[in-house]
Amino acid sequence: MQHRPYTLNQANIALVLLLLAYILSFIDRNIMSVLIGPIRQDFNISDFQYSLLHGFAFSMFYITLGLPIARLADKYPRFNIITIGILLWSFMTCICGFTKNFFSLFFARMGVGVGEAALSPAAFSILSDIYPKEKLPQAIAIYSLGITIGGGLAYILGGIVYEYFSTVDLETSLFFSNLQPWQMTFLAVGLPGFLIALCLKCLPEPPRTSNQTPLEMQENNSSLRDVLNFFNSNWRVYIGIIGSMSLMSVLGYGIMAWYPELLIRIYDIDRSTAGSYFGLVFIVAGSTGALLGGWVCSSLISRGVIDAPVRIIICVAVLWALPTTIAPFLNSAELAMIMSWPIVFFLNSYFGIGVSAIVLATPHNMRAQASAILLFFTNLFGLTFGPTAVAILTDFIFVGDEYLGTSLGILPLIVLPPALILALIARKPYINLVKTQTSQ
Repeated sequence: MQHRPYTLNQANIALVLLLLAYILSFIDRNIMSVLIGPIRQDFNISDFQYSLLHGFAFSMFYITLGLPIARLADKYPRFNIITIGILLWSFMTCICGFTKNFFSLFFARMGVGVGEAALSPAAFSILSDIYPKEKLPQAIAIYSLGITIGGGLAYILGGIVYEYFSTVDLETSLFFSNLQPWQMTFLAVGLPGFLIALCLKCLPEPPRTSNQTPLEMQENNSSLRDVLNFFNSNWRVYIGIIGSMSLMSVLGYGIMAWYPELLIRIYDIDRSTAGSYFGLVFIVAGSTGALLGGWVCSSLISRGVIDAPVRIIICVAVLWALPTTIAPFLNSAELAMIMSWPIVFFLNSYFGIGVSAIVLATPHNMRAQASAILLFFTNLFGLTFGPTAVAILTDFIFVGDEYLGTSLGILPLIVLPPALILALIARKPYINLVKTQTSQ
C-alpha cells in the first residue's frame, strides 16, 4: 500500500514521539550510573564488574543486532519495529528490578540492549524520509536531544526515585517486600515505555524517498554486502567519520558512566546531589550543545558548505580536549562541577552531526543500514570500552578507587588525537561523495 507523504505537522509529531522514545531509552540504559554504590554493595562487586553491567552486558546485543534490525527497517514498516523494541526494553528494565545477583542483572541488561537496538536505525531512516535535506540535521539534532534529556533525567530521576524508595517501608508492601530501593528504581523507570510504544504504533508508515513503487523498493533494496561495497568504494569518508565518532564515544560514555561517581568518591558529594547536578548539566549544557551543533550545521549547509558536518566534528575533537583533561585534576568540588558544563556541551554536540554526515553521504535505500553500522562502531567502542576503559585504568593500572580522576583525565589524551586525524582524512573525499549523491 502506498502511503501519503508526511506534512510538516505530521513530521513534527513523529519527531516528538521518537524523541520521547529516545529519552526513555537513555533513562533506562543510564539509570545504573546513579545506582553504582547500592548495586556494588548488595552484589559485592568491583568497579570492573559494575562496568560490565553498565556497558558490556547492554552493548553486546545492542551492537550486534543493530545491523540485522536495520536490514529489516530498510524493507518493512519501521514504526512496527520500533514499537516491538520499546515493549521489549521496557519489560527487561522492569525485570532488572527483580534480579538477585550479578549474573541475573547481567542477563536482564542484555535484554534491555536487545530492545533498544530496534530504535535508532529505524528512526534515522524515518526522519530522512519525512524531512527535506536542509532540515534533516536540525531534525536529527532534536532527536539526539534524547541523549541529553534522557541521560540527564536518568541522573536526576534516578537519584530522586532512589531516595524516595529509601524512605518507604518496602517490607510492609504487598508486592515489593523483598525488593531494595535500587530495584524499585528500575521498575519505576521501565513502566512509561509501554505508553510511548502504544502512541508510536498509531502513526502511519511514511513513504520512502524514492521514485520507486513499494514493490520495487523491496525488490531493489540494498543488501548488507551492497552497503559494505559502497563503504569500501568510499572508505576514507566512512572510516574517517565512523572512526572519529567511535573514538570520541569512548570518552563520552566513560564520562557519562563515571563523572557523577567522581563527584561522589573524590569530592565527597552525596549521591542524590551529584546525580541531580550532573543531570541538570546534562539536560541544559548537553541539549544546548546538540541543538547548537544542529543549527550551525544546517545553517552552513544552506550556505553551500558541503563539509559542514565534518568541520564541526574536527572542531569538537580539538575543543573538547582541554576541559576533559583538566577537570578530573582540579582541587575543589566546585571547580569540578563548573568544568562539567563545557565537558557535557561538547560531549553532545557532535553525535547528531555525525549521523547527518553519514545519512547525507549515503543512498536512500542504504541509510538505515549505514546508520546501523555507525551505531555499531560508536557503541562497540563507546558503550563497551568507555566505562570499562576507565575501570581498567582505575582497578588494574593505578590500582585504587582514589585514582578515578586520574583515569578520567588520561582517557581524552588517548582517544581524541587519533579521532582528529581520522576526521581530517575524511573531509575532502566527503565533499565529493555528497556532491555525487546530490546530483542523483
